[in-house]
Amino acid sequence: MILPITGASASLAILLLTLATAAAYAVPAALAKRLSSRATRGALVLAWVLHLAVLAGSLLGDRPRFGFGPALSVTAWLVLTVYAIEQQMFPQLQARWAVAGLGTATVLLALLFPGAQLHASASPMLPLHWALGISSYGLFAAAVVHAWLMMRAERQIRQAAEPQPGLPLLTLERLTFRFATGGFVLLSATLLAGVVFGEAAGGPGWRWDHKTSFSVLAWLAFATLLIGRARFGWRGRRAVRMLYVGSLLLLLAYVGSRFVLEVVLNRGMA
Repeated sequence: MILPITGASASLAILLLTLATAAAYAVPAALAKRLSSRATRGALVLAWVLHLAVLAGSLLGDRPRFGFGPALSVTAWLVLTVYAIEQQMFPQLQARWAVAGLGTATVLLALLFPGAQLHASASPMLPLHWALGISSYGLFAAAVVHAWLMMRAERQIRQAAEPQPGLPLLTLERLTFRFATGGFVLLSATLLAGVVFGEAAGGPGWRWDHKTSFSVLAWLAFATLLIGRARFGWRGRRAVRMLYVGSLLLLLAYVGSRFVLEVVLNRGMA
């Protein structure tokens, strides 16, 4: 089975929940222009609840697994959570089809690649380390989505195209950097927790492996971005490119390294 094994009935339940979640996401992703706002909102709410049930069943069961697939799945769920909260403040924000498409892809990816089974002897600090890391993934993913919306709005202005409904350019820019700042704070806490976690486990406090190297490079990229914006007023394409670079490095840090181990090298390492 490709799902966590907690009994045949539990595995079947997770499978059905995952397929139902993917279907609930796929409806607004494929029919975004045909559905009413109310119908789209209802589908996303249903997908959000089902997605939460899938994550709870997969990660909190008797034999939980974790890897690059579940990491992306949790990140997508966090992005949808942020989007749902943000829509209450900015009803004109329109990114439902993108969020729904992301959700569809990640829940199916987590089904195909559930990751390695966690060791029972893992340090109690490991969940905190992961929670901080995944939360930073979620905030940076939200920043990337807003940066994409911001560049689309700027392109429409440059081309003198008919304005599309959505947030004003300056509001998108402000939200982008708020999410990037929050993600940077959490990423810093994640790196610090990694040092403490290593020392608590009796190992070296800092280990220069691929994950750590890409994480530090991502941290430096985001630090450069935020300093450049605060000190030199970076904005527009230069700032967005740096955000994309940092996000790519961060994606390679855990998701990329786990993908290589789990798929390319076919190792079931925890």
